[in-house]
Amino acid sequence: MSNSSSSDDSGPLLGPADVRELAAALGVRPTKQRGQNFVIDANTVRRIVRTAQVRSDDVVVEVGPGLGSLTLGLLEAADRVTAVEIDEVLAAALPATVAARLPGRADRFALVHTDAMHVTELPGPAPTALVANLPYNVAVPVLLHMLATFPTIDRTLVMVQAEVADRLAARPGNKVYGVPSVKANWYAEVKRAGAIGRNVFWPAPNVDSGLVSLVRREKPLETTASRDEVFAVVDAAFAQRRKTLRAALSGWAGSAAAAEAALVAAGISPQARGEALTVEEFARIAENKRQGDGG
Repeated sequence: MSNSSSSDDSGPLLGPADVRELAAALGVRPTKQRGQNFVIDANTVRRIVRTAQVRSDDVVVEVGPGLGSLTLGLLEAADRVTAVEIDEVLAAALPATVAARLPGRADRFALVHTDAMHVTELPGPAPTALVANLPYNVAVPVLLHMLATFPTIDRTLVMVQAEVADRLAARPGNKVYGVPSVKANWYAEVKRAGAIGRNVFWPAPNVDSGLVSLVRREKPLETTASRDEVFAVVDAAFAQRRKTLRAALSGWAGSAAAAEAALVAAGISPQARGEALTVEEFARIAENKRQGDGG
């Protein structure tokens, strides 16, 4: 049954030998600069697809498909897959890999060769899910950009450095709770969805990885403040996270007294710190500054 040239039972998915063969044929050496670590374990791919709850009617967008390990697993399960790849050599090779290993699904695959941070539209039907092995150096900005740009993305599962996974899924009061935690929470319910060992990657990274699940809020956060206004408060609160909010927000509000007024009006202690606040509380602060501004 298997059309795989390697001895493992990966079927159409890529095993370790396939990944190395493909990389050698393309002259690709994974680069640190782009944070490239290719998944070489078919069972890990299947686990990611399963954890992401990819359905047969899903339109999945994948960021940073690399040699196509995860792409093939997604394409087996979803209605269609659109991959966004910045690397010219990898982008050029991916359609041929898909055609060779899943010929019956090749017409369900689309490739966009660009930087995911600059994507504003995708070909074909609107994406319903985002599943990606994100390079750790750009994981948070790429994730937030995709969630902001494509409101139809309902479910997201990303594989990121364990430390980034902890930050994204942190709750108020946790010492790693910060800007990524609050901003991700603006869009979605966020939780850790498992750990990934180092040996499933080539080259093996010197950090552990984790899966993060984000399920978009059914109703957007109820607030009269805009997302940009709320995010401005969040950025200010954590720029000096050791300071009380009265001090940390003084630049944002125009003065410490104005910051205190906005906090009191929002029902939040001026002595509190940003790491104690929920995204809803940040939204209330933003609303009360606007009122203080006369609108």
